Amino acid sequence: MPLTESPLPQPGATPERAIPGPAGLPVLGSMLDLRRDSLSTFLRARREHGDVVRLEAGPPGLRSVFHAVFAPEGVQQILASQAANFRKDHPLYEEVRQAFGNGLLTSQDADYLRQRRLVQPLFTKRRVDGYASAVTTEAAGLADRWRTAAGNTVDLVPEMNRLALRTVSRILFGLDAEAAVDAIHRCAPVINAYVVRRAYVPVKIPREWPTPGNQRARAATDELNALCDRIVADRRAARETAGDGDGAGEDLLSLLAAAGNDEDGSLDATEVREQVLIFLLAGHETTATSLAFTLHLLARHPEEQTRVRDELDRVLGDRTPTAADLDRLPYLTQALKESMRLYPAAPVISRRAVAATGIGGFRIPAGADVVVAPWVTHRDPELWPDPERFDPRRFDPEPEAARHRYAWFPFGGGPRACIGQHFSMLESVLALAVLLRGYELDAVDEEVPVSAGITLQATGPARVRLRPRAGAGD
Repeated sequence: MPLTESPLPQPGATPERAIPGPAGLPVLGSMLDLRRDSLSTFLRARREHGDVVRLEAGPPGLRSVFHAVFAPEGVQQILASQAANFRKDHPLYEEVRQAFGNGLLTSQDADYLRQRRLVQPLFTKRRVDGYASAVTTEAAGLADRWRTAAGNTVDLVPEMNRLALRTVSRILFGLDAEAAVDAIHRCAPVINAYVVRRAYVPVKIPREWPTPGNQRARAATDELNALCDRIVADRRAARETAGDGDGAGEDLLSLLAAAGNDEDGSLDATEVREQVLIFLLAGHETTATSLAFTLHLLARHPEEQTRVRDELDRVLGDRTPTAADLDRLPYLTQALKESMRLYPAAPVISRRAVAATGIGGFRIPAGADVVVAPWVTHRDPELWPDPERFDPRRFDPEPEAARHRYAWFPFGGGPRACIGQHFSMLESVLALAVLLRGYELDAVDEEVPVSAGITLQATGPARVRLRPRAGAGD
């Protein structure tokens, strides 16, 4: 049964129903299951206990308790209709805030609203469409490099990670892209692992203590901060030299450095750096995940790959795709959306309840940690028949319009929905178009293991064999 938004029990009413959940181990609860495979644990919890589940993890005295909400009606409450009651006070966001600063991903209240107003003009459709040539240039460069791939085989996970990182770095930094790519490629995995580890341990060692883990994370953070500070300073100096002319550059960092209005002022150097770090990390990892799994799923389903490629040939012919082609490639877009259903880049989204709230007939207490999980909702068989099957036709206009708004939410939703949605879709569609027009792909690995970190992480290879298409690139 679908969830409905339910009022809290009134005094004298029937006693509250206990929220169901797995018993787990006598001492550790579900801690080991969550550490081994949190995504499968959430799937099993929904299957066995329903759409609102209570989970406990950790030994007595240090036990964490949180509530998972899986049905789209409940997701809508948490992310949209009652978003003010569900804040980013979860330990994971606090660790991200400590590592990367108080940018759009982690800021709240007046800070968030001010930042959003300042940054929003940089993500209008017109502005984002102007980044299309940077996307296709990087994708074409990768297609050329693939012609010398050893054994005509590549692992899509590192390939798409580097492509997305090069692309967002070019858009953010312009000519400084290569230096940024090397630094992020080296430092980001260290910081991500550190953040996730600290977010879920019951007792945290102070960051100031000189442990090996603290020191590695500090060194990586300092390197990224120094890189961004140097580039921010260069951009500000360039704008001062150029005055009102256009010599200061149109990369996103230059625009961020110049962003401002009478009401909110402007972003200072620290704020610009914090926004840049979030754009770099969130912007490249999420898009890389979507690209890698879309290509791999199409390689595993040659009939769907053929249908996508027929559309590309019909719409594009031999020309380079542009932003205007986004609406002309509906089946490629549907394949991308279906990949994002099966492999959402943000598989779990965390919040903390301010006040007690009724969801689906249950009472979520004040102060409770709450998660919604695209990974689980996207696999609900009542919403998605045969949910593990890859089928882009699920996103034909009619069935897509008939589904609940929060049956598919890879970009979150409500007032905190991802500001870069259009950019991510544009980048993904255009990059896929360039690569699929140049190559036919055959899957080498049938399944790709994954785990949940800050974003979805592939823990094994996603290799494909490349077959250059006749005339492609000539």
